[in-house]
Amino acid sequence: MTARIAHRLRRIRAGIVRLARDSGAVVMIEMAFCIPFLILVGFAGIELANLTLTHTRVSQIGLSAADNASRIAFGSNLSLPRVREVDINEVFVGVEQQAQGMDFRNNGRIILSSLERNADGGQWIHWQRCYGNLPITSAYGPQGTGATGTGFPGMGRAGAEVTAADGTAVMFVEIIYDYQPMIGATWFGTPRIRSTAAFNIREGRDLSQVYNPAPTAPVSNCS
Repeated sequence: MTARIAHRLRRIRAGIVRLARDSGAVVMIEMAFCIPFLILVGFAGIELANLTLTHTRVSQIGLSAADNASRIAFGSNLSLPRVREVDINEVFVGVEQQAQGMDFRNNGRIILSSLERNADGGQWIHWQRCYGNLPITSAYGPQGTGATGTGFPGMGRAGAEVTAADGTAVMFVEIIYDYQPMIGATWFGTPRIRSTAAFNIREGRDLSQVYNPAPTAPVSNCS
């Protein structure tokens, strides 16, 4: 019995020695430890790339919306071009087309403001329209901000505000989007992406109001 036990122990010892000398087994053990880590790193890289791409898309959508709004020019050669509610809505249709696959309507908001100069020579937000269900208000105030006086400095980064010259307007866009992760919120959560863009209108425009002739179009109010 003792000899049989000793024989088994010798076989076990020999097996351990062979395993220690077997480089293939070592590689398998190393891979067993490394593969889960590599998978996690790979998923994190994919998520980071998607987050970076989403930042770029949001910025480009804001730039396109401001540019398109600056080009609105409905009318004839006998009068200054007018801005209509239907024209603004078409700008937002363009936003939805650019944001395909992002579910922007439910997870984002774009705020379009017409920054103009008031009768006192100050800056004011003459009108403001919004698209998207995210409950966010403008960082610079609602429609009518700065209607009188010169206390409103304009829109944009403090100390470098965008301002409108007399007789013209700046189409200022704020765009906000809650990032939707591809894999999960483990690495980066659901950060809120913000971007701004501004374009001066391309030609003279009737700045008195936003028109809504028959058949009337829905008004994209920010309330």
